[in-house]
Amino acid sequence: MFTTQPRVARVPTVSRLLRCVVVFVAIALGLAACGSDDTDTTSPQPSSVQSGQSAFPVTIAHKYGSIRINAQPARVVAVGLTDSEPLLALGVKPVGVVDWFGERPYGNWPWSEKLWAGTAPEIVGERNELNFEKIAALRPDLILALYSDITQEQYDTLSKIAPTVAQSKEHDDFATPWKEMTRTAGQAVGLEGRANDLIAAIDKKFADVRQGNPDFAGRTTAIVDPYEPGQYAVFAPSDPRSVFMSEIGFKVPDQIGQLAGSEFAAEISSEQLNIVDVDRLLFVTDASDAEARVKADPVYSRLKVATEGRALFVPYEDPPVGTALTFNTVLSIPYAIDQLVPLLKTPGSAG
Repeated sequence: MFTTQPRVARVPTVSRLLRCVVVFVAIALGLAACGSDDTDTTSPQPSSVQSGQSAFPVTIAHKYGSIRINAQPARVVAVGLTDSEPLLALGVKPVGVVDWFGERPYGNWPWSEKLWAGTAPEIVGERNELNFEKIAALRPDLILALYSDITQEQYDTLSKIAPTVAQSKEHDDFATPWKEMTRTAGQAVGLEGRANDLIAAIDKKFADVRQGNPDFAGRTTAIVDPYEPGQYAVFAPSDPRSVFMSEIGFKVPDQIGQLAGSEFAAEISSEQLNIVDVDRLLFVTDASDAEARVKADPVYSRLKVATEGRALFVPYEDPPVGTALTFNTVLSIPYAIDQLVPLLKTPGSAG
């Protein structure tokens, strides 16, 4: 199965992410005094937050209702997989995070490392396997769960610790667009104006790429993780990797979206590889032998995208181009543009 592979195990899947840490009754009872949807968050302003913040209180709607934040938060825990990134871009260092890619030390991606400035957050879980005891011990006055699939039960527990903003009710889990994540994070910490400025800057970068590469417009693409021999994960149009490609001009075929349904990816075997016979095929890989293995697949080798050299292989790490695409955040997008666009201009280039 797709979910058992080392690299793909770092990609959220329904079966794995539904697991959660059991909360002991004593801890759960103790959390009730920590906060609720209407808690007055009157903690001092964090030194990392810039001046010119938005007025409070603010009310933010999410999948499980809405939350009122009465004062600027000082201690933020980010339990969404990439929620730390818009916070860092806004100048706010979360005190707690979840670990998605097994980073040690945490926060060493080239687009975020300097913003952490050597301040290591507490790791309060992996993916969405949350350690509620650790989260409570950090005494947060705000919890963000934007890029997540937390359940109602998990939300109820988190909201007893501190006011919690869950994932968007307008999008599937793990499909909230980077703009909405950035804007919501900005609202939650009182920096919505700054968030809008960051969004505008990234929009301009995408516009510059489209203007400088008109041949990208409307060309079909597919983004694929060849996670084991003869097995492929083809990412849905709503997946961040596909969204990035769409924002620079490419189009993911409707057939891929139909096959993926409400999941973030469709799992296919070699016999179905015809659906990725597109104008520009992008493989994101972890294993060092992945490119050779894919090229040795007799079905793949007969596709026009293969025979005409229109496939591109990029690693998740070293350099972390695939990770930047997977995150697709206000921080990682500029890195992805700088690293990937030059390769896309040259068919057959490798990462």
